[in-house]
Amino acid sequence: MVTPARQTSSAPAAARRVRNPAGVVAFALLALALIGVFAAAQLYVLDGSLGLPLDDSWIHLSFARNLAAGHGLGINPGELVAGSTAPLWTAVVALATLLPGSDLLWMELLGVALYLGGAALVWALGRRLGLDRALAALAVVFTLATGWLAWSALSGMEISLFVFLSLAGMLLHLRERSGYAGRAPLSLAVLGVAALARPEGLLLLACAAADRMLVFRRAEGGALVWRRPGRGTLGRLAAGIGLAALTVVPVALLFVWIGGSPVPTTLAAKTEGGAGPHLPDLHYLEVAFGILLRSQPWLTVLAPAGAVALIRRLGTPRDRGLLPALWLAGLPLAYSCLTPPGGGPLVGNFGRYLFPLLPVVVLLGVLGLEPVERAVRGSIVPADGERPRWSVPRRLAAGAALLLLLAPTAVSFGRTAVLYGRNVSDIARGDVRMARFLAARLPEGAVVATMDIGALSAILPNRIVDLAGIGDPEVYDFVHRAVAGGGSWQDGVLDFIKTRRPDYLVVFPGWLRAVERPGSPYRRILTLKVRGNVTLGRDTLGLYATPWTRAPLHPAAETPSDEPVPAPDASRASP
Repeated sequence: MVTPARQTSSAPAAARRVRNPAGVVAFALLALALIGVFAAAQLYVLDGSLGLPLDDSWIHLSFARNLAAGHGLGINPGELVAGSTAPLWTAVVALATLLPGSDLLWMELLGVALYLGGAALVWALGRRLGLDRALAALAVVFTLATGWLAWSALSGMEISLFVFLSLAGMLLHLRERSGYAGRAPLSLAVLGVAALARPEGLLLLACAAADRMLVFRRAEGGALVWRRPGRGTLGRLAAGIGLAALTVVPVALLFVWIGGSPVPTTLAAKTEGGAGPHLPDLHYLEVAFGILLRSQPWLTVLAPAGAVALIRRLGTPRDRGLLPALWLAGLPLAYSCLTPPGGGPLVGNFGRYLFPLLPVVVLLGVLGLEPVERAVRGSIVPADGERPRWSVPRRLAAGAALLLLLAPTAVSFGRTAVLYGRNVSDIARGDVRMARFLAARLPEGAVVATMDIGALSAILPNRIVDLAGIGDPEVYDFVHRAVAGGGSWQDGVLDFIKTRRPDYLVVFPGWLRAVERPGSPYRRILTLKVRGNVTLGRDTLGLYATPWTRAPLHPAAETPSDEPVPAPDASRASP
């Protein structure tokens, strides 16, 4: 155990090493250069304007604007709904909307700040896991060069916030576990806050509590022996869980009051009506591995070696527990149990539900490289014990090895940057263009039913009916009744529409095919085609008049047209 005197004497030196000005500036410049690639892709495809890569990003903005305006948590002002899986991000963005300037710009700046903070925490975690300065720096470079993390920073989504809080909680956990803090485990409170950024934080909280109990010692012969936790350890653990509950329970009770369930309505939307847990789906695990592998090829392969290194350290002075490995294995396993049987894998757009694992993949992968790095260093240490001397051939070999290690990550980063540009373009040419079109023509008081509620609810002052169930979860009652009666889910959606009697529908006809059936009462009055689409649910978006349309659109919109509508600008999206 480290004595207080040693802690005091070593802390300033550690602080000086971490706060090396030249290193901080170098990493900051690298981060800004990398994030600048994504920003340039966005500005290029939108002719200098700002945009968001998902309709879900606009949903967050809609929730935040209503919250900031005092209308409560909802898509429509005054209609509360437990639809946000990230209430903390909603609250943060709500504060940002009160600032002067573009809401979209503030969302992206928040994401970039959290992207930088996450990289700094990777450095601190790497050092805490025992990596030397070179390997910790390598982990930071890999983290910054992870395409999906840069994508997340500019996405307007909660991913970067959750990554930051989860890494901060893990860092505190490692410090407390090694005896740095004898007081209540504040790490669990931080992970409780992280659960307000993504519900997966509850699983990370459980993994941290379990890891706190997995304390071992080495018996004679090197055998691992579990050390039963004492009353002090159990008391601190209970206190930490209590602190976490103080952050999580009030929000859960709010959701119960609003929607009758402690979980957000989005869970039902994403699991096709709220399918319960079941046995792990091996296909899901294969898909999850592929998502991580394509982003970080070498380090995903090396991550198991890093997990093995953590296991081998148990009961030794280098014991750091198993939390990173538990988190990396536990999240895909949990999602595999929630994926609806026969449905698509529950990974989110492009696998975004698994993006928070990428910094852990990097850390474990680099940890797996540690034996190689030590062997190389050991082979070049002079007999007199002076600093290692690198000959020119060795320098060239080391440089080539580093390039080989970084090359797949760099290629993946470039592809993700191109995809990000396509994402913001698809959303701008589809959902946002339709919303801008309606903003200039929709009668006051008209109700619009749609499945992509984000851009429409953020841009239009009109009431929105959500056919996907996030804002109107009762749609699933109609779907279940229709299926139980021998009909299809589309019959249920049509029954729901009839009860809400909207003036207009905005749907993908390839998704709700019933609107195009012969004799359908819905009349298509506008078609928007998003050629080359990879982001929206379909590449054709239709605007339909309904039997309950009380007022027509502007006469110019009465004729079906594929003509382009002006793209969004970088100002506030409110009309």
